[in-house]
Amino acid sequence: MVEPAIACARGADKDQAKSANADLCRSLGFLVAPLKVIINGRFLLGGGTGVHRVAEELVVHVHALLAERPDLRARIAFELWTPHSAADRARALGVPHRIVGPLHGRSWEQITLPIRARGGLILSLCNVGVIATSNSVTMLHDAQVHLTPASYSPAFRAWYRFQQGLIGHRHRRILTVSDYSREQLVRFAIAPADRIRVIPNGIDHIGRAEPAPAILTSLGLVPGRFVVSLANTQAHKNIPMLLRAFADPRLRDMTLVLFGADTAEAFRALGHAIPDNVRFAGRVSDRELAGLFADALCMAFPSCTEGFGLPPLEAMRSGCPAVVAPAGALPEVCGEAALYADPHDPAGWVEAVLRLHDDPDLRAHLIAAGEQQAARFTWRAAAERLVEELLAL
Repeated sequence: MVEPAIACARGADKDQAKSANADLCRSLGFLVAPLKVIINGRFLLGGGTGVHRVAEELVVHVHALLAERPDLRARIAFELWTPHSAADRARALGVPHRIVGPLHGRSWEQITLPIRARGGLILSLCNVGVIATSNSVTMLHDAQVHLTPASYSPAFRAWYRFQQGLIGHRHRRILTVSDYSREQLVRFAIAPADRIRVIPNGIDHIGRAEPAPAILTSLGLVPGRFVVSLANTQAHKNIPMLLRAFADPRLRDMTLVLFGADTAEAFRALGHAIPDNVRFAGRVSDRELAGLFADALCMAFPSCTEGFGLPPLEAMRSGCPAVVAPAGALPEVCGEAALYADPHDPAGWVEAVLRLHDDPDLRAHLIAAGEQQAARFTWRAAAERLVEELLAL
């Protein structure tokens, strides 16, 4: 006797027809094992960047979605696998996880994971994936190593270009976060267009954070008299241009607050002068960031390219208007809810900041428009789209 599930699949290309065959088998009353998805948990060894935020939020919201949807649990099952060195971070996420193998870092990802995950679909969410198996789905957030190579070390560029080129043509599906990123992945021949699917990021995590206003006191800030941006020395983030803008005498009474890992010393080491009206906040919690947004005049985001751009939408979600560059995916995700300024023109950024300071009606309009724009991007919707794409394989 032929096993029913095998009979249903006979004569079809298994990769292309798997979902349709499974639905047919269910409609005929046959039991079909759920699709087993193994989440590559190496991302838990990093942190503090937008791509790690995306991975964490997707993992949490996919598990929440399946907890509410028994119909989906019958069709797909997720397991978060991590190296032992990420055990504490995995527990902190609050989702079921499995500690696998003795290796660490890239060795764990490229050796342990594919060997132990045979039979499962590997899902990688942080720009890198498993080279040794094609039974994978990987999220490539952008093509920055091609667009702005100066942002990365030679070794980093070489590794990313090598592995992304393999992944983009071998893995069953490539996910990305914006139409712009999809276009760039195709432009640089990282992946063919018909293999790429877009899943926009969510932004509602910042809405869960109760603002912590104490950070204003610790930095000596006056409400409404400071602008928030990133402490990031990568070339495409374009923060030195913003430093030049805040050296303009017209902004002498305005403070630029930079949050993130890079320090004043890191900028000076690259030859950038730091004006007296710049403060470095260091890494901040969601509560501290929400506290900054609550009383800032605006968020400034002058990137020359972005695959998505979480920070300006985080600001919008927090009732803080955003000034952004019309570059990369920023017009796509910010729409008409942001004020735009040329990323190569410091004087234009001075004028944009002064406009928001001098025109309360414009600022109020951008706040209202920004809140509406940010409401379009939720992690629940991203999780639903992710599950949908995996089930369609």
